[in-house]
Amino acid sequence: MVQNKQVLKSPGRRLKQQRILYRQSALSGGTPLGAPRAVCDLRCGRASRDGLLEARPGGLARRRGARAGGGDRKGRGNPRRLEHPLFRKTESLPGQLLRSHHKLKRRPPSWSAPLRASLAFPQLSWCLARRLAGAALARGPQRPLPPGRPRRRSLRSPPGPPAAPAQAAQRLRGVVPAPGSLLARPQPASPSSRPEGTAGRESGSEEFAADLLLSNSCIPFLGSSEGLDFQTILLDEERGRLLLGAKDHIFLLSLVDLNKNFKKIYWPAAKERVELCKLAGKDASTECANFIRVLQPYNKTHVYVCGTGAFHPICGYIDLGVYKEEVMFKLDTHILESGRLKCPFDPQQPFASVMTDEYLYSGTASDFLGKDTAFTRSLGPTHDHHYIRTDISEHYWLNGAKFIGTFPIPDTYNPDDDKIYFFFRESSQEGSTSDKTILSRVGRVCKNDVGGQRSLINKWTTFLKARLICSIPGSDGADTHFDELQDIYLLPTRDERNPVVYGVFTTTSSIFKGSAVCVYSMADIRAVFNGPYAHKESADHRWVQYDGRIPYPRPGTCPSKTYDPLIKSTRDFPDDVISFIKRHPVMYKSVYPVAGGPTFKRINVDYRLTQIVVDHVVAEDGQYDVMFLGTDVGTVLKVVSISKEKWNMEEVVLEELQVFKHSSIILNMELSLKQQQLYIGSRDGLVQLSLHRCDTYGKACADCCLARDPYCAWDGNACSRYAPTSKRRARRQDVKYGDPITQCWDIEDSISHETADEKVIFGIEFNSTFLECIPKSQQASIKWYIQWSGDEHREELKPDERIIKTEYGLLIRSLQKKDSGIYYCKAQEHTFIHTIVKLTLNVIENEQMQNTQRAQHDEGQVKDLLAESRLRYKDYIQILSSPNFSLDQYCEQMWHREKRRQRNKGGPKWKHMQEMKKKRNRRHHRNLDELPGAVAT
Repeated sequence: MVQNKQVLKSPGRRLKQQRILYRQSALSGGTPLGAPRAVCDLRCGRASRDGLLEARPGGLARRRGARAGGGDRKGRGNPRRLEHPLFRKTESLPGQLLRSHHKLKRRPPSWSAPLRASLAFPQLSWCLARRLAGAALARGPQRPLPPGRPRRRSLRSPPGPPAAPAQAAQRLRGVVPAPGSLLARPQPASPSSRPEGTAGRESGSEEFAADLLLSNSCIPFLGSSEGLDFQTILLDEERGRLLLGAKDHIFLLSLVDLNKNFKKIYWPAAKERVELCKLAGKDASTECANFIRVLQPYNKTHVYVCGTGAFHPICGYIDLGVYKEEVMFKLDTHILESGRLKCPFDPQQPFASVMTDEYLYSGTASDFLGKDTAFTRSLGPTHDHHYIRTDISEHYWLNGAKFIGTFPIPDTYNPDDDKIYFFFRESSQEGSTSDKTILSRVGRVCKNDVGGQRSLINKWTTFLKARLICSIPGSDGADTHFDELQDIYLLPTRDERNPVVYGVFTTTSSIFKGSAVCVYSMADIRAVFNGPYAHKESADHRWVQYDGRIPYPRPGTCPSKTYDPLIKSTRDFPDDVISFIKRHPVMYKSVYPVAGGPTFKRINVDYRLTQIVVDHVVAEDGQYDVMFLGTDVGTVLKVVSISKEKWNMEEVVLEELQVFKHSSIILNMELSLKQQQLYIGSRDGLVQLSLHRCDTYGKACADCCLARDPYCAWDGNACSRYAPTSKRRARRQDVKYGDPITQCWDIEDSISHETADEKVIFGIEFNSTFLECIPKSQQASIKWYIQWSGDEHREELKPDERIIKTEYGLLIRSLQKKDSGIYYCKAQEHTFIHTIVKLTLNVIENEQMQNTQRAQHDEGQVKDLLAESRLRYKDYIQILSSPNFSLDQYCEQMWHREKRRQRNKGGPKWKHMQEMKKKRNRRHHRNLDELPGAVAT
């Protein structure tokens, strides 16, 4: 009884109370009471074992009395071996933290999380690594996944190389809020399988989305499983919803909140088709499934949907209901039809389609091997059904075409002149050479084309195509071409007949790698189609300008009253017109960009541009087109092109956000002007991204002005969203020049009260340290100044072999005592210079550290968490330099070392208890001997 009272008065009672409070707060949806204490204790120099244990939520959701690994038989689980969300694969820790310890049978000690963070990023300070662990500990437990359910990938920034750790530190500090917010939070599991048309919402997703909305960051769609390939997105801004096509699934989401009462339809491929697909040598997971590639609005109540069907395309209709308030989402399985020439066989093949007037125009391959490519028209009203396609007999109509985009664009005020413009790239062979080149094209057909009467029956009789040029003019006359068209976006204007055409192009060369954005006008495109035709005598000849007689009506024009009232249909075209367009579908001249070259380009970088959407923004000093560019590594670039004097263009990269954790190619992007949101799809998931995050640029007028973001302006208190109104308001913005001196007239007052971040950093002699400094503007240049200890003079710091200047800060190798001082990081943009961060570096002598460690060892003091990390600092460097020694092996050794230390520490206690037990046994035997009738043996 006395021992029990001692146990209740011990620190374990406080730990038990903290667990009970944590469980109660977790069940009620509140904040764990132990988490803030742990976060405070995990800061530099104030770490404690109790703080870590208080913040450990692992195993709190277990049934009372259940055994955790290493727990005693009475049901009290060992807190060091309880399941902890810090060591889950999907926990938001950078680099090697995601791939560690899940294979070990025993859980590592509580200090291994900051240890692993410091090993993943050796240049980061131990303090930052511990803050990473503290943030993960304070978040609370994850909801366990159902058995057999694969874990969904979380949308986080990719683990950068160890040589550039400051990028992760930048995101953790909130400089780049979008991926930072995603990095700092775990993601709930995917929902359970539901029948078609059922709704669901993940537990905790509402809080997760609200928190990200407050930080103006990304909002991921949490209702998806891993690897669903979100390639198709259909926006319905009138009803405020989004249709999402994926692998074997179709989702119905809300534009405001992707995770609120979403619905889904499960539409897999037939089992026999999947087996045939596997027998054909296709991959079972990435090809032999029903990948949704077509989502087009058929009418006000139905959406036309097509999927690859395991290399057997199939199409159907989705019923959405009549009224806006009516919640209906059902696939009519009784009206299914073949998807050949409507949907590609291969889920990875480029494809384009558009639905207009109940007709489906699509460009795709018509066979299993993907060699026969065609641009077709199908469906239509029952009384006026005309199936039309390109001529397969003429190889120079289409030659291995990869379709990118299809758009209906009116040409005149007469609806009979409306045309369908489609953009693609194809192979081309000039003359007798065997080398094939890739050319980007724009083609067009008339909407009222029904084919020929005696020739080109059920074939296009108005098909024409022209080349799109996107190149950098060279000084010697040789242009650098970006030949491969990747994406097309049409920016609407007040005149629906003249949208602005934006195209993303990449190079075909393996030596010169680059991407570019070129802008075209519809007037230039129409001028080329109204120009001379190209002529080719045979396959061994080159294309030349056709100088012969052109028949009437001009080939490529639509039958309408605009040209000839007597010709009411393409079947009324004369035979010479049909024969001419069959042999001359190519225009001789090419379409060039309006600026003469690319509006934006990226050369010799590690990524390629894949997607583009453009928003026309009205700013204080003019109107600007803001481009959002997706890449093949999961990043999104926010770019504005500014016109200068003499038609010069300035490229300004406003933001570069890492949206997805892995280097996943961005497959689709859609822009919602009503919601001011960008929806991004990839193989890893769907993300909703705000078009503007003005609060990330800073709290000063100068920072907001230097950002040059057309969405943002200084309102007198903060950098906020700019909305053009008729009322006169003091909004300060300078997108064209970004000069804060002319805009922020009180700039002298702000400089006198400079709000630069001030930090104190400690470094150990002969070790390396990293001084982080990241400018908020990508156009700023960084300069470092140092004020030595005991000196008031500042001098510019010159990099050398020991002091290395990087993009994210200053790396000092082999610290010396003379390196102590105050470091100033200043950003310069144009003529404006301001201090970003002020760092005070204190160098601790190596002998002082060794003496302190020796004294602690001699006195037998229990080292805290921070002291243990300093003792093992040299071990970390040794591990990093050894390529054959893995992180798991090191953590396993640390685990056994910690257990031996605990066993040695508790040795005298157990020895004393054993002696007490022996004494009791002797006393018991002695009492038995004294009893009457006892027989000695």
